[in-house]
Amino acid sequence: MRNVEELVEFALQLVTTETGFLLSYIHKVILRESLLESKKTYAKLAEENKYSESYIKFTVAPRLWNLLSQALGEKVNKTNLRSLLEQRLEKLAPDDNPETTETTAMLTASIPRKRYVLESPEGSVPIGSCLYIERPTIEQICYQEILQPHTFIRIQAPRKMGKTSLIARILDYGSSQNYHKVRLSLHHAGIQVFASSDRFLRWFCRNVTQQLGLESRINDYWDEDMGALINSTIYFQGYLLKELSNPMVLALDGVDQLFEYPELASDFFVLLRSWYEETKEISVWQKLRIVMAHAVEVYIPLPTHRSPFNVGLAMELPTFSPEQVQDLAERHRLQLTKDELEQLMKLTSGFPYLIRLALYQSVCLKIPVQTLLQDATSNTGIYQQHLQYQLWNLQQYPKLGDAFQKVLKAPVQLEIEVAFKLKSLGLVHLIDSLAIVSCELYREYFREWYLF
Repeated sequence: MRNVEELVEFALQLVTTETGFLLSYIHKVILRESLLESKKTYAKLAEENKYSESYIKFTVAPRLWNLLSQALGEKVNKTNLRSLLEQRLEKLAPDDNPETTETTAMLTASIPRKRYVLESPEGSVPIGSCLYIERPTIEQICYQEILQPHTFIRIQAPRKMGKTSLIARILDYGSSQNYHKVRLSLHHAGIQVFASSDRFLRWFCRNVTQQLGLESRINDYWDEDMGALINSTIYFQGYLLKELSNPMVLALDGVDQLFEYPELASDFFVLLRSWYEETKEISVWQKLRIVMAHAVEVYIPLPTHRSPFNVGLAMELPTFSPEQVQDLAERHRLQLTKDELEQLMKLTSGFPYLIRLALYQSVCLKIPVQTLLQDATSNTGIYQQHLQYQLWNLQQYPKLGDAFQKVLKAPVQLEIEVAFKLKSLGLVHLIDSLAIVSCELYREYFREWYLF
């Protein structure tokens, strides 16, 4: 039987070469303890290493087991970890090699390394990326929810907070259960699609049909006298869902695009609510699991009993904690000092995109994070393009710009539609109906711009 340190060293090398990911200090602690006969609980490890128990249990540990599973090619847990590592070593080691740490080092050195690829912070985080940071419990709750026949998940968060990345992982989990998956982003729909409810719902039904790999039979089910809502319902119930042997996860991203078309939005949201209600009574509808993401909180009037925004599971994505930021830095192969971490958190308030952009630029430019943050609020700093985009939004919609100027002076109550739009841009937090600036980056940049 090999000693613990030998197995730890082999596991560290294997994860790095197979996934391109460097395990952090706390990952190594959990790994080592899991190989000992007297295993400490996550609660004990959290206490000894000054982490929260929930962070260890729901973020760090699952990430470790996932990486080890990728590296070893099969599901890894505390129980089988030692045996799987020893089996892999036996396959690599010649029969006459002594079981020594030196031999292990030689074997791990012979494993071809995967090239470390630094991913841009723009867009969603790819499936399998080591840069995806899980929020404690959120992913697991969503995964369990789509297994239920009466599912409607609503994901709400400002732009660039990770909604699309979470949707991708929910769909990926659905695929692992042999569910059909359909993903529609309303950001990709042309303006003409929103011309009427009939036009939109035909586009909607055609897209779903195509992604399911089925033949379009929309014209067979579309009756002008029945109306678009009834036609869509009959098409789903009488054709699409009947054709499916397994459940379908229907993910709708960017539904707040519809808020600019109140009549269309009202029709579509009422339709989604009616489909949710159908899952209670009609078995064929229980194949449909809906996941919906939006940046803007709903501000169009909808009757309570016909709104989809008060049913199902609501998930609001939080910003990153200091522990998660440190974890993400280590995944970028950076070690933040205590001062750098505090400065980064103070400037960004843990907004995922702002954090990732700083870490990405630090690696690309080979400049310490602390140095990059010195001129971060200027028009020449690392956030220049993002800040100019936010400024463009405020200038394009003067009502938003005027309201944000008030927020810069002091917390203030705003018109609800304006407040929600500023929140969707990530510029404000709403606390007890008062809007406050979301982070120091925006406060400092826009204070200088508006010359307060």
